[in-house]
Amino acid sequence: MLGFLKNPVVVTAEINVNLVALTVMGLISRLWGLSYPRAVVFDEVYYGQFVSLYMKRIFFVDDSGPPFGHMLLALGGYLGGFDGNFLWNRIGAEYSMNVPVWSLRLLPALAGALCVPLAYQILVELQFSHCSALGAALLILLENSLITQSRFMLLESILIFFILLAVLSYLKFYNLQRHSSFSGSWWFWLLLTGVACSCAVGVKYMGVFTYMLLLAITGFHFWHMIGDHKLSNVSLTCHFLARGLALIIIPVAMYLSFFYVHLALLYRSGPHDQIMTSAFQASLEGGLARITQGQPLEVAYGSQITLRNVLGKPMQCWLHSHTNTYPIRYENGRGSSHQQQVTCYPFKDVNNWWIVKDPGMQQLVVSNPPRPVRHGHIVQLVHGITTRYLNTHDVAAPLSPHSQEVSCYIDYNISMPAQNLWRVEIVNRESDTDVWKTILSEVRFVHVNTSAVLKASGFIGASLPEWGYRQLEVVGEKLSKGYHQSMVWNVEEHRYGKSQEQKEREVELHSPTQIDISKNLSFMAKFTELQWKILTLKNEDTEHKYSSSALDWITMDTNIAYWLHPTSGAQIHLLGNVVIWASANVAALIYVCLSLWYLVRRRRKIYDFPE
Repeated sequence: MLGFLKNPVVVTAEINVNLVALTVMGLISRLWGLSYPRAVVFDEVYYGQFVSLYMKRIFFVDDSGPPFGHMLLALGGYLGGFDGNFLWNRIGAEYSMNVPVWSLRLLPALAGALCVPLAYQILVELQFSHCSALGAALLILLENSLITQSRFMLLESILIFFILLAVLSYLKFYNLQRHSSFSGSWWFWLLLTGVACSCAVGVKYMGVFTYMLLLAITGFHFWHMIGDHKLSNVSLTCHFLARGLALIIIPVAMYLSFFYVHLALLYRSGPHDQIMTSAFQASLEGGLARITQGQPLEVAYGSQITLRNVLGKPMQCWLHSHTNTYPIRYENGRGSSHQQQVTCYPFKDVNNWWIVKDPGMQQLVVSNPPRPVRHGHIVQLVHGITTRYLNTHDVAAPLSPHSQEVSCYIDYNISMPAQNLWRVEIVNRESDTDVWKTILSEVRFVHVNTSAVLKASGFIGASLPEWGYRQLEVVGEKLSKGYHQSMVWNVEEHRYGKSQEQKEREVELHSPTQIDISKNLSFMAKFTELQWKILTLKNEDTEHKYSSSALDWITMDTNIAYWLHPTSGAQIHLLGNVVIWASANVAALIYVCLSLWYLVRRRRKIYDFPE
């Protein structure tokens, strides 16, 4: 019964020496002396700031792409015990002893090293010889620019790793398709394809191109499967559902999970709060949350409010007024109403407070019980400090002559009556009730007399001259010109006014609120807003300092200086391998010429290659 113990246990394994040797050489070339230089190199000054913010749980927005790559870099810092305390202010700054340089650079280096065996395996799965696969892997191994990028806290090597992993996984899956459909290995490589695609997209949006390519190839292959009469309808349906699950549902779920973890980690208020909506800011610990905690939820007649413009461009600002008036004549000779100025002010100020008044009543306090303002209600907005009413009329705005001037009305006893009635329109009421709510409701104010909409001029250069203290212009825009986010406002700070006397009311405007009502955004609301900010925040008109043209990739006319030693003059440059780049250019040209040649021969009914 125990006879098997008389014989030794033997384990046999096939080892691809080429693959092992390439992996070892890749690790050596990327990991050797990884801590040198112990100074900030190129975009480490950029990504290092985000790693520090992760360590301190402080919220930030990076318009360069999704958060997965940043979280991987932060993982290296976490594993190395980094506390986030380092000032990432310039390239070349020496790292302090608390910065685990080797740990921070480890994951990009490992990803770069593993790209070498991945390239080898891809060529093997494409049915090329092992000699060809070895040559392709050596090109990756010896490429200067790839080595340089892999050895620092950058995202390029991680992106390339996931792209190659996605391609290899799909090739493995496709080759198993012919004889092992729905086997364990078949499922593994199919699922890994979707996971790798989502990771590539999660690192940088350039990964979308690989994802779309693999989706297109999958669709092409499945189209041919439909024409295979050997496959039953049930089998085709199962194949379709499997691909949909692995290549669409799982990648989308993973992409959402990246943001979920990102938002769960970064729960504290930070330097990028101001570009987010008031509701988002209020969901973070500290910052606006300290101000808005305990505010009344429903805006009522008599409420004291501050109104923040939702657009937040060119900067966040609040509806504001002060005692100064528009000049009688502007610099260009146009006249104004000489009424009290209304602007959008980019800082918190007591002059940002307004009182929501019922046009049919004189009181400026909240009744008991409060009467909430609803979508479609007519209100007057009274400036809290000067007690003048928000007004607009058929007078050209100072910087936007095609729009109406917005002012606080002063009665000069001339034939210019007050026009101070505004209709409240809650633009996001589909996801909410018709009650105007603090922070949550996005509101548009439509002027009753002229149908103009209260708007902050959301463009660079919309600052008023010296007489307007360089504050942003506010205008009345005709509805016929279409909808724009600069027409939408939300209540950020809110209290129920209790005093009818002006002096006592001014004291109220300076005091904090005390009523305890919490407001939290759902994950999907946060994700939608953050995703939109990432996609739209980047200024498309500005070009990166080190950007290059496609021709530069061929001619190698430029390089990027990554680092310079302040005393010895030692330097690190991003520069391609001349032999590899030149041979790649020649090979690409030869390939195009041969392709055209064989297409011409095929047109002449000469078939050099089978279909």
